[in-house]
Amino acid sequence: MTLELNGYRAVDLYDELIGSDGQPRPHARVLLERLQSLSDEEFRERVEAVNSAIMAMGITFTVYSEAGNIDRAWPFDVIPRLIPGSEWRRTEAGLKQRLTALNMFIDDLYGDQRIVKDGVFPAEVLAQSRNFRPQCVGAAPRFGVWAHICGSDLVRNNDGVIYVLEDNLRVPSGVSYMLENRGVMKRVFPELFEHLDILPVDEYPSQLYETLASLSPRPGDQPEIVVLTPGVYNSAYFEHTYLAQQMGAELVEGSDLVVGDDDCVYMKTIAGLNRVDVIYRRIDDDFLDPEAFRADSALGVAGLMRAWRKSNVALANAPGAGVADDKVVYAFVPDMIRYYLDQDPLIPNVPTYLCMREEDRRHVLAHLDELVVKPANESGGYGMMVGPMASASEREKFAKLIEADPRNYIAQPTLKLSTVPTVCDDRAAARHVDLRPFILQGEHLHVTTGGLSRVALKEGSLVVNSSQGGGSKDTWVVAEQEKR
Repeated sequence: MTLELNGYRAVDLYDELIGSDGQPRPHARVLLERLQSLSDEEFRERVEAVNSAIMAMGITFTVYSEAGNIDRAWPFDVIPRLIPGSEWRRTEAGLKQRLTALNMFIDDLYGDQRIVKDGVFPAEVLAQSRNFRPQCVGAAPRFGVWAHICGSDLVRNNDGVIYVLEDNLRVPSGVSYMLENRGVMKRVFPELFEHLDILPVDEYPSQLYETLASLSPRPGDQPEIVVLTPGVYNSAYFEHTYLAQQMGAELVEGSDLVVGDDDCVYMKTIAGLNRVDVIYRRIDDDFLDPEAFRADSALGVAGLMRAWRKSNVALANAPGAGVADDKVVYAFVPDMIRYYLDQDPLIPNVPTYLCMREEDRRHVLAHLDELVVKPANESGGYGMMVGPMASASEREKFAKLIEADPRNYIAQPTLKLSTVPTVCDDRAAARHVDLRPFILQGEHLHVTTGGLSRVALKEGSLVVNSSQGGGSKDTWVVAEQEKR
């Protein structure tokens, strides 16, 4: 096995490492030279070492299937995705701008709703929102921030432009894999880090801790921070345990917490009850508090919403933040940026048709074979249709779904996602990628250097989610002056 790039082409696509002339892009030249200098045997050994490291480190994810829940080794490709530092600086600024506006929007919706009264955001979209929580109206989280951890998915089209595809503001996952990917690459390809100026990602756990600590209702004291998990059977349980360990926080389930008569939250320990200041929750709103949401929830903590509304505990992300995690709301983010910040968006949205609008709906129904149709509130690649790859019966099914519930569907052009050389059947082949950076907002804003690059391992597939057969790559933001 060798990294053979002669004849490699991403036809009519933008490749992140290889230009249209078949030559390495300037920021990828040193990397590709070094990888191609390895013999067949050396390259094969490195690939095997990567797979062995993933198994030894226990990096897994869970796939839910009819046969049961299956833990699988994290699928990882050894050829990294590179981003030049100058491009990343603008992207980072755009992500900070976007989350700032989104948090102002959420805070406004649970307050005066100025953006609705001023006609910038449609009242009917809010009225039909599945994730607007009346229980949160009038709440005042610290710094006016509701979504403290955001994972915004970025894609590059064949025009070379980076677009925001969606914002994940409820319980975004994947950052642990970003960190572990870097650790594996350092372990197996240490010499690459000697010859390229690769910006680090390992500050994230300390930045996450700093963000969570800034939310504490008892500033000045050492906060008690816990990570609230649904338990071992959750697909992201590896991440929950990883982040708790990295931050030195306690990993807890709902049964480990109790709300006292003073409306404070306490953690049960063998020494008694310890007050909890900040909960990084990794369970959905519906299961957080059986008093406020689903009465049959065994995952949450009774009285948690009372404690939060009285500012006796901080919740990250805050309940109700999902009102902005809606693919219909996504279409209005550029308007939010202009409304709240008086700025033009630094990163564009993908053009989006809202099926709730009659004109848009007619266009979508007439062009289902060209468009990607998505439900407003699904994630993980579920419930969507890629028109050019769908059968006639699938398109007919989606036409009926759209007609029955137009508010629940959007459509977008089928983008030609950028590609990166990926090891497939002992050769390098072009595979589509996206990028999920993670943005933190508390007292300060932080953005990961790069993020989690997810790759569609199936030839021709545009679906990169691990639950749908995707894998990942390490993402390197490289300084302009490469080391020799």
